[in-house]
Amino acid sequence: MNEIKHIIAVASGKGGVGKSTTAVNIALALAARGLEVGLLDADIYGPSQQLMLGVADGVRPEQQDGQYLIPIQAHGLKTMSMGYLVNERTPMVWRGPMAGGALAQMLEQTLWGKLDFLVIDMPPGTGDIQLTLSQKANVAGAVIVTTPQDIALMDAQKGIEMFRKVDIPILGIVENMAVHICSNCGHAEHIFGAEGGRRIAAEYGVALLGSLPLAMSIREQTDSGRPTVVAEPDSAVSAIFLEIADAIRATLAAGGEGVVREFPAINISDD
Repeated sequence: MNEIKHIIAVASGKGGVGKSTTAVNIALALAARGLEVGLLDADIYGPSQQLMLGVADGVRPEQQDGQYLIPIQAHGLKTMSMGYLVNERTPMVWRGPMAGGALAQMLEQTLWGKLDFLVIDMPPGTGDIQLTLSQKANVAGAVIVTTPQDIALMDAQKGIEMFRKVDIPILGIVENMAVHICSNCGHAEHIFGAEGGRRIAAEYGVALLGSLPLAMSIREQTDSGRPTVVAEPDSAVSAIFLEIADAIRATLAAGGEGVVREFPAINISDD
């Protein structure tokens, strides 16, 4: 892990907001800029990157010295996922410490080699996996994915506060499913509300890295194992992912200026 320059966590407060789709496309966008990129699927209970990257069922990582895992190459990314290690129908009926141990093993015992970025697709919520990551890795920053919907924004706030408490800076917000454009008539409609991502970004003083549309093509391409940045590199959606990747790079290249980092308030009394 000493050969990894930047570790980026892509997280959300709740499931169903497109976090994994965003994570894989950000990783591919960074790779499209000529960088060496790894992708770790840290969603122990519901790994999805194997499907999204088009890695065939039954593919297993090779081992070295009976201890280390060799990452699986997919679309130019070095990848590791619990989906490679278990059958797709095997539920991970594990308590938190077991899941945290699995994350630590994949993180520390994978032979990543030299990487400019390791993108970690986090599970939704604010639990054991997030705490394990903060303890085991020097995370450069977190990207929070949300939809404009009020209930999603409320959970995104919890995610931001959680990363602040473990001293992981927030690189910015990605607003997913911001607008739907009808494929028949071209009418644009804000199904989940408007400007929600911008509001929460302004409230916390973080950057709005990008707003992605609710588009059938994103879902179809990801389900087919060819995410948008690979399937349609010249599309408008791919351009948004590239802008998000460029914004992340620019912030980290500036020495972290532009990220929000806040320590939790500690009160000491004689009681």
